[in-house]
Amino acid sequence: MSIKVLVVDDSALIREVLTRMLGREGDITVVGTATDPIEAREKIKTLNPDVVTLDIEMPNMNGLQFLDKLMRLRPTPVVMVSTLTTKGASETLLALELGAVDFVAKPSADLTGGIEAFGAGLREKIRAAAKSDVGGRSQRADTPKVAVRTAAAPEGSLIAIGASTGGVEAIRAVLTGMPTDCPPIVIAQHMPAGFTSRFAARLDELCAIKVVEAQDRMPLERGHAYVARGDYHLRVERSSGQLKCRLTQDELESGHRPSVDILFESVAKTVGAMAVGCILTGMGRDGARGLKMMRDAGAYTVGQSQSSALVYGMPRVAFEEGAVVEQAPVEAITARLANALNRLKSAA
Repeated sequence: MSIKVLVVDDSALIREVLTRMLGREGDITVVGTATDPIEAREKIKTLNPDVVTLDIEMPNMNGLQFLDKLMRLRPTPVVMVSTLTTKGASETLLALELGAVDFVAKPSADLTGGIEAFGAGLREKIRAAAKSDVGGRSQRADTPKVAVRTAAAPEGSLIAIGASTGGVEAIRAVLTGMPTDCPPIVIAQHMPAGFTSRFAARLDELCAIKVVEAQDRMPLERGHAYVARGDYHLRVERSSGQLKCRLTQDELESGHRPSVDILFESVAKTVGAMAVGCILTGMGRDGARGLKMMRDAGAYTVGQSQSSALVYGMPRVAFEEGAVVEQAPVEAITARLANALNRLKSAA
């Protein structure tokens, strides 16, 4: 069955580029296009698309207002087509908070960076969106979180988190409940360059802990979380007796940079049994191998459960490959990580 897509954008060029790119491999069909939310609303009713691509800046109604209405009245998987600006990054993160599944950075006028690579990324995100559980997420929104008072752990402990599609919101759910006595947290979220600094800043506004975009050789401190920079791998290394971030631009791993596998493997080698790991929602298999290495090194590992994952891909592969000690709904993961850290403290 072909995935039916409605393309919503006020630019004729972007509508044409998206339509051409999406139809390239036969498993995705653009069933219609719309120039603004008013037209989009009618076409969603008549064409019943599986996925909608949505621009933010449009006439008659802002894309965010339209998205908010759509998610309340007719939850539908939406992939945002975002501009690579600071304002665009902020609006994109707001769109993800409102319920969009994912986003792609809009190709620039001269289409630098390779239109083919853009098309391949777009198709992958549409496929992930088509598999996502948007309806389930809208019903789960009111699940109460488990209160966590302490996540204290011995010196040298670390929390490592990996995610992809749907991860922006899942990471937010985990970090907002994290107390300030927690060990350092390192995060690999599949996200392009230009968006991760805004993502870290947004988390920092919402969390009790300090959240920053990782910089090369930055020391890892208690009560801080470090988000891998877009287009850079993040590793953890120990130098002069201290855990630090290492950022590199070596080859893509599992099709990604940052790669969850790369981060988790470095944690397994450097931190071993003093780490706890968590794999969240996402399409594909990135992170399963690295999380298995962490578990084999003695780390406690948690996978997001199918019932709470927007896309149960990465957590499923990790679970099937024996990388996960236990699965948990996203609202309970902070408590599971804290309990594992408290056990480390008791054993120390």
